[in-house]
Amino acid sequence: MTDRPASFSALGDERFVSLTTFRRNGLPVPTAVWVARDGDDLVVITPDGSGKVKRVRHDGRVELRPCSRTGAVAEGAPRFAGHAALTDETGTSRVRELIRRKYRVEYPVVMLIERIAARERKPRVGLRITAA
Repeated sequence: MTDRPASFSALGDERFVSLTTFRRNGLPVPTAVWVARDGDDLVVITPDGSGKVKRVRHDGRVELRPCSRTGAVAEGAPRFAGHAALTDETGTSRVRELIRRKYRVEYPVVMLIERIAARERKPRVGLRITAA
């Protein structure tokens, strides 16, 4: 984790970000995720049936903060507002490739562990996040 990203797009250089999505009742739900930069936007890949996907379908408003692998956010870490949208199949392929390039060996290892633990391959969807 870098000390303080200076801008929304600088979050793309972080190893992990806390992606906060919002429930229908407005309660925030933070989740540590991998992130990559795609131009001025940030991208995330996640299982299609995850809670964050359901929440983004209802309300695309998100907040991002740099965090540790476990989701711990440092005191005073900057908070960036954004809007997330699900990508189509082509967009998800692009997001997958951007994440794979950034995380190199870690990506296939984590995907393999997840596949073994879940006993199946979970379909993925990309999220494209633009600054609010």
